Amino acid sequence: MAQIMQSALRYHPGEWKHSNQVHYNSAERERANAERLRAETERMCKAVDAQTNHTRSDVENKFSARVRDIAFWKEELQRKIEENSAETDLLCEAKARLEEALRSTNFPHEVATSCLSYREGRMGIDLVHDDVEIQLRKEVEVIEGVQGMLQGSIDQCVEQIRLLKSVNYQLKKDLKDKFGALNLDSTCLQLNTTSEQLQYHKDVAVIPPNSYTPEQWEEYSNANILKSEQHQNASATLRGVVAGILDQAAQDILLQRQTVDRAFEKRIEEMQRAHDSLISHLEKVKQEISEMERNIESLKAAIEDKIGPMKLAQTRLDIRSRRPRQELVRDPVQYKLVGEVAQISDNVQQMQALLAVNENSLKGLLRNQLALEEDINVKANSLFIDVQQCTKLRDQLSSSSN
Repeated sequence: MAQIMQSALRYHPGEWKHSNQVHYNSAERERANAERLRAETERMCKAVDAQTNHTRSDVENKFSARVRDIAFWKEELQRKIEENSAETDLLCEAKARLEEALRSTNFPHEVATSCLSYREGRMGIDLVHDDVEIQLRKEVEVIEGVQGMLQGSIDQCVEQIRLLKSVNYQLKKDLKDKFGALNLDSTCLQLNTTSEQLQYHKDVAVIPPNSYTPEQWEEYSNANILKSEQHQNASATLRGVVAGILDQAAQDILLQRQTVDRAFEKRIEEMQRAHDSLISHLEKVKQEISEMERNIESLKAAIEDKIGPMKLAQTRLDIRSRRPRQELVRDPVQYKLVGEVAQISDNVQQMQALLAVNENSLKGLLRNQLALEEDINVKANSLFIDVQQCTKLRDQLSSSSN
């Protein structure tokens, strides 16, 4: 026990006090440092909170501005899509009118070509290159020209409709992207620090290399809208041109149709006059033929009537030629009988000559009768073609246009 007591270390009271003072001072320094650290930490936390809150508020403000921007362009795109669709519908209607107008030219073209074909059936001298044929051929040219113009306009409409649908596709694609971006940014804007779906994500705090600047983003949608407006304006201009073409086409065809109809009326009137005149001449020729036949019969009868007197005179001369010797006198009777024979013979010759002339005249009249009848048949055929075939066929054009 004494040994244990002797081995324990003993400190001086001053050392004890010094030791206590050292501990006090160390604890005070640590406490002061801790107090400063707490204050600094509190200030930092407050500053960080303030900065975080300010940054989050700024982010939310920018989110709100971004959402408004996207919503604005979404509405612009939606409006342009509606305008573009409406313009496309209007152009499709214009194209349908062009196609209907093109189909409506088929019958007039068929009528004109049919009339030309019918008129090839005219005969002889009536197969003439008259004004009707000239105007019919011009009508065919006008209709074919209109058909070419209408088909060209249809092709333009088809191409413009394709362009409108193409730009509408781009607008809808852009609008779909805007919807997606708006939904995503609206979701981000609605999130807060207490949202359940919050979690850490690695390697997201970067700027994607394939991202666009706000200017590029805005320019993309603006370019789509400008392109849409350009095609809409082009479509509206084309619709105006189409309306003019439809009016001009209808007017050109109508004017030429009226010209052809007037030419037909004039030609038919002229042909009818010629036909009636030929019939009148034919009646006169027939009457003259009857008169000439009666005249020939009268001449033949007159010649026949001279046979008896001729035989009588010749018989008397023959009998008197048998008078004996000195009785064979050249008396007045003899001279008169000789003169009578000569006179009858001369008269018969004259009447036969006149008969030949009358018969030749009758032949000429008969030839003229045949020629007139043939020409009347030719005119009747031409009238049938122009009136019964062509005019009646063309009357259907007026009925169809009404």
